[in-house]
Amino acid sequence: MILGKEEILKAIKIGGLKVEPFNKDSIKGSSIDLTLDNKFRFFYKDVMSQDYKKYSKLMTKSQIVLEPGQFILGITKEKLTLKNLAGRLEGRSTFARLGITVHAASSFIHPGVSNKQVLEIKNVNNVRVKINAGDKICQVFFSEIKGNYVLDSKFRKQVSL
Repeated sequence: MILGKEEILKAIKIGGLKVEPFNKDSIKGSSIDLTLDNKFRFFYKDVMSQDYKKYSKLMTKSQIVLEPGQFILGITKEKLTLKNLAGRLEGRSTFARLGITVHAASSFIHPGVSNKQVLEIKNVNNVRVKINAGDKICQVFFSEIKGNYVLDSKFRKQVSL
């Protein structure tokens, strides 16, 4: 079952969901909009292992102009803490219509995490597209977990790129 607005607010009130910083206006229907932070990773050489930090440079920028086909990592300003909820991160149609994707394959948010969401941002358009820190670039919706779960994720407490 996907939580609607009232159930999201209830989960926040009882501590099953924490969003920091939280803006009540970011809840739309059955999801919460998340904003883009000003930290980005740019890949500058061929990637030869899974250690993405080894092949990328961390930069702080208020805006980025993405070239056609360009891929970068971004991170949300908001930190999510989930107890017995799972989340699913999706792009917003505003950016999808411009050709911007926000995840390559990692849209699932495990119960038990307390982290910011890393975004795999790509411009699939054939023209340049500007994105800004603070843009509502993605949304997350939540489902209740029934039964026991064990969280074993190396990124469960990630708050930086």
